Amino acid sequence: MKKLPVFTLGVEEEYQIIDPHTRDLRSHMSKIVDGAKIFLKEQVKSEMHQSVVEVGTNICKNITDAKNEVAYLRHKIVELAAKQALVVGASGTHPFSKWQDQQITDDPRYHNIVNELQDTARSNLIFGLHVHVGIENREIALKIMNQACYFLPHIYALSANSPFWEGRNTGFKAYRAKVFAKFPRTGLPEYFDTVQAYDSYLNTLVKTNCIDNPKKIWWDLRMHPFFSTIEFRICDMCLTVQETICIVALIQAVVAKLYKMNLSNTSFNIYRIALIRENKFRAARYGIDGKMIDFGENKEVEYRELMVELLDFVDDVVDELGSREEINYVHQILKEGTGADKQLKIWEETQDHHKIVDFITSQFTKGI
Repeated sequence: MKKLPVFTLGVEEEYQIIDPHTRDLRSHMSKIVDGAKIFLKEQVKSEMHQSVVEVGTNICKNITDAKNEVAYLRHKIVELAAKQALVVGASGTHPFSKWQDQQITDDPRYHNIVNELQDTARSNLIFGLHVHVGIENREIALKIMNQACYFLPHIYALSANSPFWEGRNTGFKAYRAKVFAKFPRTGLPEYFDTVQAYDSYLNTLVKTNCIDNPKKIWWDLRMHPFFSTIEFRICDMCLTVQETICIVALIQAVVAKLYKMNLSNTSFNIYRIALIRENKFRAARYGIDGKMIDFGENKEVEYRELMVELLDFVDDVVDELGSREEINYVHQILKEGTGADKQLKIWEETQDHHKIVDFITSQFTKGI
């Protein structure tokens, strides 16, 4: 079998900037971003809400590079926040902050989005993890995008870390996607049979003034319009570096496995988005504690069983990618629970949202 290509990685994380006294989200007035740009350059940027900081790694050649960069970025943002007497946390939603109280960043790009989408944009106070996997050939990238959709709910459930919204226990393990669903062009992607059909779709939206650039396709998974990557956007922001890197490694392994199958003229079954949407709902509602549908067998299966099957599915590419240790952390998440499970446990014990925020901020640099 021909050796796999290098599947480069890029990781983007969105952090919560928090007042350590009130535990509420707090505007940093661009001071953290401005301070970080001195040594992080374009790796850090403001988001639409002033209480959010987004960071992105450089192009990483393997999972070890990605781990080192994510750890470094988290450490630096904590340092800069401390200078402003602020702390940093990682969760898909804040346990009690209200979007109505948050200031919008003074930037033409965000003003345009708010002007177009109104309260849909203003209320989008959520925090995600985005993972880019490098693939040079767009035809192969599109095939993998179509096939990888099946695995999105499995990966999403593992990242579940947003059970609260505006002080309420939502009953979901991952509520962030429900908030984001109000945006246009979100959710699971359409199926495209050719790159030409994909490009034609993007061009039509731009030409008809639906969007001003193709980056405003905010699907859970997209072939990036400007980079040679496919970008997984479905995941909640993860509590710890270990959880983030575990999910990054799993995503890379899924892409590598599908690439390897296509190389040998086999391919993974493509299932209807309407069916995959059922599993996405289950992932959001129950996280790792529910059942999902195995569409090949046409039956419900415990999530944990399906995740073990997924690990078996990618096993033959893991060592070549050098990510076995990182992927094995899946078992730790299955044993200890996701970020959502841990937040809910604190809520059950204390009924105190402040304690949950303290936990989120305490986990931010755990293990680095």
